[in-house]
Amino acid sequence: MSPKATAKSEETRARILAAALNVFREHGFEAATMREIAARAGVAVGAAYYYFDSKEALVMAFYEQTQDALAPALEQILSSSRTLEQRIRGIIGQKLAHFSPNRALMGTLSAHCNPEHPLSPFSKATAPIRERDIAYFARAVQDSKLRLPPSIFPYVPRLLWLYQMGIILFWVFDRSPRQARTEVLFSKTLSMMMTVFKFAGMPLMKPLHRSAAELLKVVYGEVEP
Repeated sequence: MSPKATAKSEETRARILAAALNVFREHGFEAATMREIAARAGVAVGAAYYYFDSKEALVMAFYEQTQDALAPALEQILSSSRTLEQRIRGIIGQKLAHFSPNRALMGTLSAHCNPEHPLSPFSKATAPIRERDIAYFARAVQDSKLRLPPSIFPYVPRLLWLYQMGIILFWVFDRSPRQARTEVLFSKTLSMMMTVFKFAGMPLMKPLHRSAAELLKVVYGEVEP
C-alpha cells in the first residue's frame, strides 16, 4: 500500500470516528446507527463497516485514541511531580480537562458499567486499556515514600484507579457551575486519602493490615469469600 493510500485510509478512518462521536453525543450510543454515522462522515455504509465492524469498535477506538492523546501529558506529570498527591492530582485533573469536550458522551457511555458489557471499563474487552491506565498510578506510587506492608502495597495502584473512576463518574453528572462540586470532592477526598496513607504505615495500624489484605484479596477475586 502506498503512503498516499495509507494517509487517505487514516483520514477516512478518523473522519468516521469523529462523525460517530458526534452522533453518540447527540443521540446516545443505543439510538445511534452505523447508517447515520456513515452519512455524517460522507462515506458508504459498507465503507464504515470496513473500518469499524460495529458501534462498539468505534467506542473502543475512542478509548484508545484518548489514551494515546493523554500519554505525553501524563508522562510530563509523572516526571515533574515530586509527591504522590501531586501526581494523583495531576493525572486525574488532566483527564478531566481532556474529557471536558466529551462530557456528554462520557455520560452516555457511563450507562455501560456492567462488567459483562464489552464497553464497560471493568470488562475483559477493555482490560488492555485499563491495565495501561493503572500502570500510570503504579508509577505514581513508585518513589513516593508510601509506607505500607507488602500485603497491601500492590493493590494501591488499582485502588487509585477505582478512586479516579469514582471522581470521573461524579464529574459526568455534576450539574453545579463549572462542576465546582467535583473540584471540592476531588480536593477534599485526595487530602483525606493522603492522611490515611500516612497513618496506615504507622506501627499502631499493623493489626488492621492483615484484615485489609484479606479483604482486598476477596474483592479482587484472588480468594473465595
